[in-house]
Amino acid sequence: MDAKELRAAFAERGIRKVKVGGFDVDGVLRGKYVSLDKFWSAVETGFGFCDVIFGWDIGDVLYDNAKVTGWHTGYPDAHARIDLSTFRVLPWEPDTAAFLVDFVDEAGVQHPACPRSLLKGVVARAAKMGLAATFACEFEFFIFKETSESLHQKGFRNLTPLSSGMFGYSWVREGQNSELCHAILDEMAAFDIPVEALHTETGPGVYEVALRYDGALRMADKSALFKASMKQLLFKRGLSCTFMAKWCAELPGSSGHLHQSLWKDKTNVFYDAADAHSLSATAKSYLGGQVALMPELTALYSPTINAYKRYVPGVWAPLTASWGPENRTCAIRTIAGGMSGTRLEYRQTAADINPYIAIATCLAAGLHGIEKNVAPPLPGAGDTSKMESGFAPLPRTLKDATQALARSEGARAILGEAFVDHYVRTRDWEVRQYERAVTEWELKRYFEAI
Repeated sequence: MDAKELRAAFAERGIRKVKVGGFDVDGVLRGKYVSLDKFWSAVETGFGFCDVIFGWDIGDVLYDNAKVTGWHTGYPDAHARIDLSTFRVLPWEPDTAAFLVDFVDEAGVQHPACPRSLLKGVVARAAKMGLAATFACEFEFFIFKETSESLHQKGFRNLTPLSSGMFGYSWVREGQNSELCHAILDEMAAFDIPVEALHTETGPGVYEVALRYDGALRMADKSALFKASMKQLLFKRGLSCTFMAKWCAELPGSSGHLHQSLWKDKTNVFYDAADAHSLSATAKSYLGGQVALMPELTALYSPTINAYKRYVPGVWAPLTASWGPENRTCAIRTIAGGMSGTRLEYRQTAADINPYIAIATCLAAGLHGIEKNVAPPLPGAGDTSKMESGFAPLPRTLKDATQALARSEGARAILGEAFVDHYVRTRDWEVRQYERAVTEWELKRYFEAI
């Protein structure tokens, strides 16, 4: 919509307030309510948004190593530009419109720390190659009968799950919580986040959602908004959830898989009926680029300390830079689905991804493979997580992954020097915060015995 059409839509829907926001490097939605007068002014000129959101971590603690902003710059305003195509009405606040913003300079050049702008740049690169990327995201998440207050009072331990026991794909558990399931389906649809499937996973109170496929940027918007919106939807029901990759050592982790394909003139360029795995030469080069760069890009796919607690044998998380047809032990599973459904499922990622960064990295690595005609290794068979499978091992800690990313010329080539430099600095900070922390495990193990 242009501004004139938007004004008409506001009048029709009774919009009296607007909420605007953008996602930071950790995938946190940072935003504010604005008046209609302020909004219409910002539509024309953009508005200032304190760039501290790129100068602090997930806990609002200032980085000591940031280059893009800090005490040395005085934390000035970044220029935020409202993307009118992201217009939604908040289902929980029906008189309030919602929009996402991009952070750019006055000339429209992307802010080096803005994840959405990063993805826009990669999507534009694909368009120059005559290609459009389609993605679909799946997320697993645990739901608890807890409020924010009770979570903190309990120290995030001894939590009460929505339901007990290990009931994957349970028709009964879904029916027992049908009101909540229908609320997720209906309210997300009302927020322009259509859910293709929703079911229980293996674990107490754990669900998996598959979001309906869309273009790369719109899917990133929907995925990031889904995670934020689930917290609000559950809050209103006295519940909470987590998208941590591994919230409990005794339970499975939470994956965040990325299905993807490339299209040209309404044709799936990944599909080749004559190939044994239905994969075209383009798909194989795209796959080759992803596999080749996977170890050095892991910090972008697995951004938290906790993500690497999922990388252990036997929990469905890949441990090697591997691929294979219909093989769920691989980091990339290829799926033969004919012209409409042949695609790659990127399985390295967990539910803690920043969707913009993960999708941008996936797509950029694949395009790199096409441009360089990178041949993938032979497909894996059996359990490819075993080191003897012959595939390159993936980093097993954020520290190792960050060091690999810092050395990566490939990452800088496909995502840009400025973004990679900023991201490496943020992950180095995250590692250092963890290294100085005294954990519950250490207290229990050493406090009395030593």
